[in-house]
Amino acid sequence: MDLRWEILAGYGPLFVSGLLMTIQLTLVAIGAGLILGVMFGLVSSSADAPQPKSPPLAMLLRVARGITLAYVTFFRGTPLFVQILLVHFALMPALVHPDHGLLISGETARMFRQEHGAFLSGCVALSLNAGAYISEIFRAGILSIHRGQTQAAYSVGLTHAQAMRYVILPQAFRRMVPALVNEGVTLIKDSSLVSAIGLAELALAARTVAGAYSRYWEPYLAISAMYLVLTLTLSLLAKRLEAPAHLRGR
Repeated sequence: MDLRWEILAGYGPLFVSGLLMTIQLTLVAIGAGLILGVMFGLVSSSADAPQPKSPPLAMLLRVARGITLAYVTFFRGTPLFVQILLVHFALMPALVHPDHGLLISGETARMFRQEHGAFLSGCVALSLNAGAYISEIFRAGILSIHRGQTQAAYSVGLTHAQAMRYVILPQAFRRMVPALVNEGVTLIKDSSLVSAIGLAELALAARTVAGAYSRYWEPYLAISAMYLVLTLTLSLLAKRLEAPAHLRGR
């Protein structure tokens, strides 16, 4: 196998911009996914919490749990690639369209879609997908804490929100770190799927070089190394947040 690494030299800026785009996509998806995951995870784990005394609030909470179940079921049960296509070709045109955009219309919508459409679609799809998985991570982490601690918090007068904030979540978070790191690693790799809608990230950069030279080993080995560096860096950084060895399993 004769590798010709020199063909990559002229495409250095393309790979650098693709790497930066991959990092941006991942950071946005992790940040937004964490926010969605915490919200939906708290809602789904509230089934065992004291129910509101007000009937309207109790009904609202049941509706919220139903919406959460539907959201998590859909985004965990369908392929991410299909979700990206749905967001880019169905959801975004409904929200951002020159003629009938629900959020942005007119010339502004046309310019926005040309300059930022693919990036926004990728961020939305990855964030929604990540939020569904992270919500289950949070739910599992909360349920892993012994129920006696929650009951003890209630017995000293803490509300459910206060018990979550001061007692349960600080303990559960360290247990969630390995699963959250796995989700971050998955997001880094899955960001390559966004190249299907024309976003210039690492996978599209490699495909551009492969198309120009009809060479596949060099560009795809190059981006494989970049993805590997990103995932290993995330894993090493997350090691500092994991529970110490003497606290594991407690």
